[in-house]
Amino acid sequence: MKTNLIKFITFITFILFFLNSCGLYKRSDVKDNPVNVDQRVKKNIQEGRGFRFGKGATRGGNFDFASSNPLWRSAVDVLDFVPLVNASYSGGIIITEWFSSEKNTESTNRELKITVRFISNEIRADALKVLVFERTCMQNNCKTKKIKSKLEGELKLAILKKAALFEKDDFKKYKETEGKNRGKSVIKKR
Repeated sequence: MKTNLIKFITFITFILFFLNSCGLYKRSDVKDNPVNVDQRVKKNIQEGRGFRFGKGATRGGNFDFASSNPLWRSAVDVLDFVPLVNASYSGGIIITEWFSSEKNTESTNRELKITVRFISNEIRADALKVLVFERTCMQNNCKTKKIKSKLEGELKLAILKKAALFEKDDFKKYKETEGKNRGKSVIKKR
């Protein structure tokens, strides 16, 4: 009987040590956590903590959404003149279909494809890379190559300008709604 009690206490101690070392239990101070339940839930979701039920319950971590990223929205908006083959927000890439930039003759067919790679979510010059590819076909003989074009710089500049405008509008909307209520405690009546 005594050996079973020692085994049980050893097992419980091991489990508690294991759970504590995994970070499931973390001591926190009141000043670090919001008192309001809604704010606390929002903070935990932003930090990727907590349980999620239903769709996406097996994933965790911080996620950005394309609709909230001004750089992504501006790139999609600027490239609306051509159909997209791939627009993967999580992969950080947009690839267009092949499209003709000028009138093609019967013997020569020249098409372009644009790729936008996102390096960062911040609006700055090195946050994205625009690549232009050219496909030239002569009598069923096609050659594809990456070209250096003014179009790369023009598209990058247009995307950055539009992203700055989107961010400015988003900040203005935030200031008008959330900014006014900042610091005020909200008491809910039950």
